[in-house]
Amino acid sequence: MLFFITLVLIACLGYLAQTTGLCMVKGMNQAVKRKPMFLVAILLSGSFAWLPLLIANFSVERNMFISYEATWFSAVGGLIFGFGAAINHGCGVSTVSRLARGDIAMLATILGWLAGWVLLASFISKVESHVYILPQYMHFIGGALLSILLVIALFRFNKENQKLWLSMLSIGMVASIIFLYERHWTPSGLLKDISLFVWYGNERTWPSVERFLLIFSLILGMLIAAIVTRSFVFKWFTIRLVARHLLAGVLMGIGAVLASGGNDTQLLLALPAFSPAGLVAVVFMLFGIYLGGIVSKIVDLKGR
Repeated sequence: MLFFITLVLIACLGYLAQTTGLCMVKGMNQAVKRKPMFLVAILLSGSFAWLPLLIANFSVERNMFISYEATWFSAVGGLIFGFGAAINHGCGVSTVSRLARGDIAMLATILGWLAGWVLLASFISKVESHVYILPQYMHFIGGALLSILLVIALFRFNKENQKLWLSMLSIGMVASIIFLYERHWTPSGLLKDISLFVWYGNERTWPSVERFLLIFSLILGMLIAAIVTRSFVFKWFTIRLVARHLLAGVLMGIGAVLASGGNDTQLLLALPAFSPAGLVAVVFMLFGIYLGGIVSKIVDLKGR
């Protein structure tokens, strides 16, 4: 019963991610044009994650917040991931969203992403930083204060921004509830364990069937949203397009290894936990997206 509820929740998350256009690349592009609201909403989407985790703490005798110390790997990984996401014209979550909208070229991105994980599979354990211990009450106090400020701000937003923020905050809330059932439910978490299996051949690292079903449910929710909003358009691909997205995926995979997770993990799990490593990774992801956007425009102009 609990697994079925989780499937429904992750499908709802996929629906919301599709309808809101959850994408750090899109947010950064708007911020460069002096429209930062979308990006800020994405970065603070997990602000209410402390609520379900607080409830869980009354029944689970372990710290639900897991954060890590920042390292140079966090910065370099974030930079590489962001650069690859800019070339891809979409981050990890939006790659899956675009695939659900019929953009077949995103399969090349996912394949490259997996290849990037596999290339550095033996390096994964070496880049993992030490756990950053922060008392749980500080997590709850910090989350509660931020939530109060956002509630006050919501009343001052216009209807369009209110809808945006409520959707983004709902994504973060649902993600934290799913986290209670499966810590490694994100697409990047699934690819990480698949890469470990491919590299080491250890059957213990192969993801459970439940995790594949969770990702399937996520894609199903995105597909339903694409059909409802009539945004589903089957797009074929060219060799040049496949090469571009394959390269972008490899960069995103390598960056995710070094940063210990893609943008989905950083936004929905690391930032709500006030993880220094997650904060550094996200900051450098944004910087990488900015640099990648400049390079991508230059390449596109020369290709015309």
